[in-house]
Amino acid sequence: MQEKRVHPRVQVDLAVSCERKGGAALTGIAKDVSMGGMFIESAEVVPFGTELSIAVKISGADLKLPGTVRWAKPGGLGIQFGLLGARETHAIAKLLKR
Repeated sequence: MQEKRVHPRVQVDLAVSCERKGGAALTGIAKDVSMGGMFIESAEVVPFGTELSIAVKISGADLKLPGTVRWAKPGGLGIQFGLLGARETHAIAKLLKR
């Protein structure tokens, strides 16, 4: 099967906490990360299109990443990042080079 992803992904195991507008925070484990997004393993299913602010430590930096839920299924959700700043981009790029 042809890979449709634009950005290469790296396997990780990072604790995340996600804030959503008008909703309770959710926690989970990021299992893979790319420059474009991440997969978060979580017991909670979040609706498509939900905007999140994801708190995560990547490459030694405490980051808040803007994201939107692009798909959700029991066990996890796929996040597409919004506009990332230089600090966030650098931390993710450093992680991808490992």
